[in-house]
Amino acid sequence: MVTVTLGMAIVFALIGGALVLFVSEALPADVTAIAVLVALALLEPWTGVSARMAIAGFASSATVTILAMYILSEGVQRTGVVDRLGVTLARVTKGDERRLLAATVGSTGVAAGIINNTPVVAVFIPMITGLAERAGLSPSKLLLPLSYAAMLGGTLTLIGTATNLLASDLSRQLLDHPIGMFEFTPLGILVLLAGIAYLLTVGRRLTPARIPPESDFTAEFELDRYLSRVQLREDSPLAGLPIARAHERFDEDEADLDILQVERDGETYLAGWSDHVLEPGDVLVVRSTLQALNRITEAIGVRQLPHEDVDETDLLGDVGTLVEAVVLPDSGLVGETADEAGLDRALATTVLAVRRGPDTIRTDLDEFVFKAGDTLLLQTTEPAVQFLTEEGDLLVSEHSESELPQPDVDDEDLAPLSPKTPYALAIMAGVIGLAALGWVPIVIAALGGVVAMIATGCLSSSDAYDAVSWNVIFLLAGILPLGIAMQQTGGDALVSSALVGAADVLPVLGLLALFYLLTAVLASAITPVATVVLMIPVAVDTATRIGADGFAFLLAVTFAASGAFMTPIGYQTNLMVYGPGGYTFTDYFRVGAPLQLVLTVVVTLGIAVLFGV
Repeated sequence: MVTVTLGMAIVFALIGGALVLFVSEALPADVTAIAVLVALALLEPWTGVSARMAIAGFASSATVTILAMYILSEGVQRTGVVDRLGVTLARVTKGDERRLLAATVGSTGVAAGIINNTPVVAVFIPMITGLAERAGLSPSKLLLPLSYAAMLGGTLTLIGTATNLLASDLSRQLLDHPIGMFEFTPLGILVLLAGIAYLLTVGRRLTPARIPPESDFTAEFELDRYLSRVQLREDSPLAGLPIARAHERFDEDEADLDILQVERDGETYLAGWSDHVLEPGDVLVVRSTLQALNRITEAIGVRQLPHEDVDETDLLGDVGTLVEAVVLPDSGLVGETADEAGLDRALATTVLAVRRGPDTIRTDLDEFVFKAGDTLLLQTTEPAVQFLTEEGDLLVSEHSESELPQPDVDDEDLAPLSPKTPYALAIMAGVIGLAALGWVPIVIAALGGVVAMIATGCLSSSDAYDAVSWNVIFLLAGILPLGIAMQQTGGDALVSSALVGAADVLPVLGLLALFYLLTAVLASAITPVATVVLMIPVAVDTATRIGADGFAFLLAVTFAASGAFMTPIGYQTNLMVYGPGGYTFTDYFRVGAPLQLVLTVVVTLGIAVLFGV
């Protein structure tokens, strides 16, 4: 038995604190990781992690490679190839649910093995939502399989996911065995095929239809009881006031009421926080509960018009648009309210409703704090939509004026390819080829690819910086020293000694399956990156103690971490479809847990046959 030391206790305490922060989301995951890094360095006499070792994660080949792959993926994304793939998908499925599901998971899985799966899912969400609308299907039936297929496809190649690249780096350090570009591709193909078979059969039946196949946003978000028309009376105190000042008046009266549109002399325009001056006789479309509206009617001098439904068309105005958009994990809106973000004042954008999982919020939206994964229904303008998407704050999942592919329209007209497409595809192929042949390390090949992308004009330097998910980079660099501390203090040996006891009652394959399940559960609760850092040293040490193949156990952990199916917070693509699909937290467990059990068997037996244990 390994003796517990003070250093081990401190490291385990830091791990426990980090896990609590990861799960509770009290701090962003990347901030938590940096806090762990700082604590490890400050407690060097006990953790064995010096300041130089603590920041070594920023120079790790895995970190630099992942950074470069974000940029390379963006270069490929801008070619329009993925968009063209979506249009082709629309052509071949022709509205049939089974064919649409099969085409979605098949094409997504293959694409995610070559480029980062997050942009693949980002492109496919609005396309899949539109196709579901045309076919009269609930988008919920397709979006969760879309996310799962993207994760499954990430196991096809070394560059499929960040966890694969990190695992290769750890394999080099612990086993002197860096993973080749296509070394585990046969196993990845087995995993993808098994996953697709599950999603098309059992998973199809388990995936709920949470969002009704409605084409009207107001019906989808059940806004009929929250939208009304009122007319300004001659004696209204709002007459002569700019709309922005009228909204301030509502705030002073503590009235949850927003003016959305003004109708005057046959013309309609968006209200927002504009400087348009209100006049007697103006008809206002307002968002409010009937109770709040009744309470303030006399005070603001308006007459409620006979109630009739205000639908999507009524809210568009002459220059407006409605969009459904998802708050991305690294969005600047996370932790802010609409008021703090200045959506109304700066962007003439009004939040009409927010969907968080299965719940829809329609009142007190100015003070509602946004979280990653929230789906917002926005009344806005095209320039504002473009700004918010270019800033990386929102992913538009559905648009009031979106054009679905038509059978008689050429692919070239709907999804034109960039003139730089040959360069971008050739650069990506070159990076993969050089790394696969072993002529240069993958980190050098990837960085060379970045230089080529910018030199050929596929990306500008600012585009390259914007393409990187810096929160993932800081999370990775910050969490890597925790694995070092586990090894320095002997914490990995302590945990593995406890798990070695399981070898007395389980065969090696059983222990391999146990590591897969433990990793999968942990990855669904915290980030896959953190899980790989914590579990791979333990897995390799355990394998060494029982005389098994350490690489086999490392692969089990790697594949398990790449499939965080059981919660919406386990992987960012799960979070991206959480709101648009209207899913509950338990939906992920209901669909993902059986898939995880299936893959436990597939991966365990696959490793035994292909690599040995």
